[in-house]
Amino acid sequence: MSGLSRYKPVLLLALILCLFCPSTALATAPRVSSSAAVLMDVTTGQLYFTKNAARRADPASLTKLMTAVVALESGKLDDVVTITGRSSSVEMGSIIDLRKGEKITLEELLKAALVTSANDSTVAIAEHVGGSHDRFVRMMNAKAVALGLFGTRYINTNGYHHPNHYTTARDLAVLTRYALGLPKINELVQTREATVHWVEPQQREEKIINSNRLLSIGYDGIDGVKTGTTPMAGNCLIASATRDGRRLIAVALNCYDRYRDCITLLDYGFEVVKPVTVAGAGEKVTQAAVTGGVQPSVDAVAQDALEVRIDPDFLPKLEQRLEIKETVPAPVKQGQSLGQAVYFLDGQEIGRLNLVAAEDVPRPGWHRQLWDKVFD
Repeated sequence: MSGLSRYKPVLLLALILCLFCPSTALATAPRVSSSAAVLMDVTTGQLYFTKNAARRADPASLTKLMTAVVALESGKLDDVVTITGRSSSVEMGSIIDLRKGEKITLEELLKAALVTSANDSTVAIAEHVGGSHDRFVRMMNAKAVALGLFGTRYINTNGYHHPNHYTTARDLAVLTRYALGLPKINELVQTREATVHWVEPQQREEKIINSNRLLSIGYDGIDGVKTGTTPMAGNCLIASATRDGRRLIAVALNCYDRYRDCITLLDYGFEVVKPVTVAGAGEKVTQAAVTGGVQPSVDAVAQDALEVRIDPDFLPKLEQRLEIKETVPAPVKQGQSLGQAVYFLDGQEIGRLNLVAAEDVPRPGWHRQLWDKVFD
């Protein structure tokens, strides 16, 4: 009997398990068609999944998130914007057909930019808030640096392709986490449909529908965020959802099916990623050397329990790094701080434990000290 033949029953059993036990597939990292993707926890900033997270990519209309952030932080929503020739001449992609001389508030322009991804509205925003389009772009780049988006550079406000206009999946997740903290952006990115109103002509209005289809299909907990599409960028999507008080952000760039990819990522975060106890309160983690004490070391124990959220299958990959004093002089008191244990997964810090002494370690009595000096 050949070596392969001997294992045929085992291989057949494995195939049956794969076909009829889909829950086993959920125990592994999700598979997505995206060329780059990220899944982030909004509260902690922890990344639960990454795929080419630092690879430079074309952001397309996902650019508009930064446009909105800068506009909100540097402008006023009730400002009345007079449309210029430059913004009215924008014709590519989604637009609300702004016309030179019209007046519209900054709030309405932001609505158009984030709900229906109107390209002409971002140019009008930039010229009003920044004084010029180019100055506004410089403000966008300065904000990117301030947020630590060092893989990001902007050339325009709407995401038209340019070789020097780029970002990364990780940077987009960080930006989105920040943007969702701004109430107006958080409101607009989950708006399914709305009406844009003009100041002049007063009677003009236009109904708009959100380009993010996840808001329409009723995915459980969906509450944002933004689509992006160009021939160079492909189909891109940032999606957020909230369940049981947890909000997650999924970023999927250059996808075959951006909606399916984001659903896969969000399902993974909600259904597979679980709380895992790394150490219980009082549990021994390591030892610390003691000098001048009645014993040469003391147990360093967890001051409090540490619970982290990870895919339980990744628990064996958890890396522990100790930040603890090489030696501690006696006397040592029970509960005395000795340092920390830091836990990493794939290079990302996911939790810290304060380490304390498990017991007292006193100095020896004077007669013992004298004995040690004489017979040392």
